[in-house]
Amino acid sequence: MCKDCGCTIAGANSGHHHHGEEGHHHHHDHLHQNPQLNDKKTIAVITKILDENDRQAAGNREHFDEAGVLAVNLMSSPGSGKTSLLEKTIEEGSLKIAVIEGDLETNRDADRIKAKGAAAYQITTGTACHLDAHMVHHALHELPINDMDVVFIENVGNLVCPASYDLGAHLNVVLLSIPEGADKIQKYPVMFRAADLIVFTKCDLLPYFDFDMTQAKEDARRLNPKADILEVSTKDEASIQKWINYLKFKKELRG
Repeated sequence: MCKDCGCTIAGANSGHHHHGEEGHHHHHDHLHQNPQLNDKKTIAVITKILDENDRQAAGNREHFDEAGVLAVNLMSSPGSGKTSLLEKTIEEGSLKIAVIEGDLETNRDADRIKAKGAAAYQITTGTACHLDAHMVHHALHELPINDMDVVFIENVGNLVCPASYDLGAHLNVVLLSIPEGADKIQKYPVMFRAADLIVFTKCDLLPYFDFDMTQAKEDARRLNPKADILEVSTKDEASIQKWINYLKFKKELRG
């Protein structure tokens, strides 16, 4: 876990200025769910960090609005297919796309995106297990967002911390791949409650895994009745088109 968001007492007392969470009730819940975080001074320090992040996130959202782009925060565990989905979205060709890539190390995902012809900027977070609004703000100045339809923020692969951190995106999208198992929804409820859209990926593998899609959708809707749900396979062009149509519809609604 990262050293800055309250995952550890050491990080909580560090006073690092980068990390924050979406909404006061969310980050207060996050703090009190951790039995280590029962010191008033510690909670005060973390709350200040979170509030600073929220202010930066609001600034990021203004940048996206001024540029007329739809900003999408993609979250999931490692290996769920975030980068593969982005590659297919770029290949389809009807949306102008830029990508902010977040990973602990290496530029591999950004290189994959650039190879498809889209603009990308890599953020290597080192030990931090999620992106924050300050990191995203820096990346915005490295990408031609004014010429884009959609800016994707591919968050660090992690089903815990990224769920709570407001980056300034318009949509939070959570991916869950079939091989991961439907039980992840109940095991990581904060992540799925934070989603505007839940995308079940690698659906071509359903015949080979014990994954009850009906139950998974029921679990997801019980946690988050307002979330939209899509089933996607990168080998099924019709499902990719549904995903792209969803993005176009959301962008149109923003004007």
